[in-house]
Amino acid sequence: MTGTTPALPEAGVKRGLVVWRITDGRAGHDTQSRGLLQALASLRDCNCFDIRAQPFNETLLQLMTRRFAAGAALPDPDFIVGAGHGTHMTLLAARRARGGLTVVLMKPSLPTGLFDYCLIPAHDQPPPRPNILLTRGVLNCATPSRQQSPGQGLILIGGPSRHHGWDAPGLLHQVREICNAGPDRHWSISDSPRTPPATRTAIMGASITGAQFTPHGSTTPDWLARQLSRASTVWVSEDSISMVCEALSAGAAVGVLSVPVKRRGRVTRALEDLTEAGLITRFSDWRTGAAMRPPQPPLQEATRCARILLEQALP
Repeated sequence: MTGTTPALPEAGVKRGLVVWRITDGRAGHDTQSRGLLQALASLRDCNCFDIRAQPFNETLLQLMTRRFAAGAALPDPDFIVGAGHGTHMTLLAARRARGGLTVVLMKPSLPTGLFDYCLIPAHDQPPPRPNILLTRGVLNCATPSRQQSPGQGLILIGGPSRHHGWDAPGLLHQVREICNAGPDRHWSISDSPRTPPATRTAIMGASITGAQFTPHGSTTPDWLARQLSRASTVWVSEDSISMVCEALSAGAAVGVLSVPVKRRGRVTRALEDLTEAGLITRFSDWRTGAAMRPPQPPLQEATRCARILLEQALP
């Protein structure tokens, strides 16, 4: 797969699959769309181009005029991919001007029938439609690793959200218990932008034996990928469904740290589905003796969806 600004093919010649990725700049959305692009590129030669999502008034005009200035210098797309509500209108404007198949990676705010394909997590409970592909969790860039070490563990901490509250002392108690139960294992711990500063301070001052805390603001862009490739066991606070899915995609045994549930909804349904499937272990079950096992096979939803798109759309 080429980068975001590859050399253009000669006039009238298309080299490999052409994919336009519409991005709203949000890290979580970009991880989902990048995961699908990487999976497509693992299956077919790809030329991939990033295009920033356009403001609503601009896309409305582009829809009416069938002109899409942002892609004027690019080859016609086979797929136009986007994650995030802010990408929807740009996806439609790009297709109307240049053709290609639109692929939206979520339950869209617009009618699903407007898009060629909608890759929607099953926990969002979309209606059954021919253009909807159900996914287990959200797509991501993680791939199964062969470098995992039994002596390496990872703990990822999120923060309060629409669906979950927060209990910093309770969370820190769980982290201590996990680390103390595996004294021969080195634990890497990190937080997220949603982590309350007081929680971050408490973890930094906890001096947990065998653990090293790296605040998310001090990590390099490849830090998480490197950690996931090495850790045989990963614990994630239950508010972070995207991180749970990344750890499962890396092939680690995944545990879920308990935080208060504010309201039941898509996130809690997703965790229930993964628990019932035996893919994750809740902290309460682990402490009463439940064994943590890696997923067999690792969750590889991006690759599965990429295969379906290529088989159905471009046989």
